[in-house]
Amino acid sequence: MAKISEEDRHLYLQKTEVYRENIKAILDREKNLLTVIQKDPGGGVAFKKIVLAEEMLNLSSNYVIISNVSQVMLNVKNEEFLNEGRKSLYKNIIYMEDVVSSYIDAPFTDYEEKLAEIQSFNAAKRYLLIRKIGLAIELMEQAYGDNTKWKWSFVELEARFAAVAKNIFDLKNAFTNTDPRSPQYEPTVYHLRLIKKLLLQSADRYREKYELSTGRIDDFKLGISYLGALKRIHILMGEREEAETIKKKQEIWSAKLESDIKKKEGK
Repeated sequence: MAKISEEDRHLYLQKTEVYRENIKAILDREKNLLTVIQKDPGGGVAFKKIVLAEEMLNLSSNYVIISNVSQVMLNVKNEEFLNEGRKSLYKNIIYMEDVVSSYIDAPFTDYEEKLAEIQSFNAAKRYLLIRKIGLAIELMEQAYGDNTKWKWSFVELEARFAAVAKNIFDLKNAFTNTDPRSPQYEPTVYHLRLIKKLLLQSADRYREKYELSTGRIDDFKLGISYLGALKRIHILMGEREEAETIKKKQEIWSAKLESDIKKKEGK
């Protein structure tokens, strides 16, 4: 790696100063809002957590920008800032899980009470927020690049995001809102389509992680859980053929898992 001159370093610090200031301001706002929540735990906490989640997206984008500037100006990928950005995305997901739960394959009634707290947060706003989170994760993965030791850690982040995308969705009124006459039709249909894609992707990625990296039974079980969540969505929406397809895939994976467990026990 070529030595970085003092002039280049100075120019880099000048160029990134505004983003460093943004980071400090966001962290200060997060700290202040958490203090407010602690003092008044009953006052619209769900919406405050959504604000915190959005702040974490802004935080992540500033970290990515600084790393990108470093890559362009110094020809060095700033992993320190990328790691902080990745942590901020995890915090985003944790805040959202506080709002809508982290359940994977669970009936809507298990977390319906949580969604009642954000009833005024309409379908369009929910879909927009989920798209923003998905884009932030995608940009972070691109910033790290293909050859990174964090490759498999993104499987968990993406999967937890998939669960949040599902759990913020108004399943109770999904059938009504997918009627073209509904004012919620467009965001509902697009959000539902995205949920199905994310759940299937999470299942496949956990299976891939199991096969190519960890060999951990828990990873395979999580993959199967995401298939179960997808099957539940298809059943709820009356999509019998799709539900049957996922059911068969789930059965094949479960048989494979059982066989692998027996082999591990035999060894």
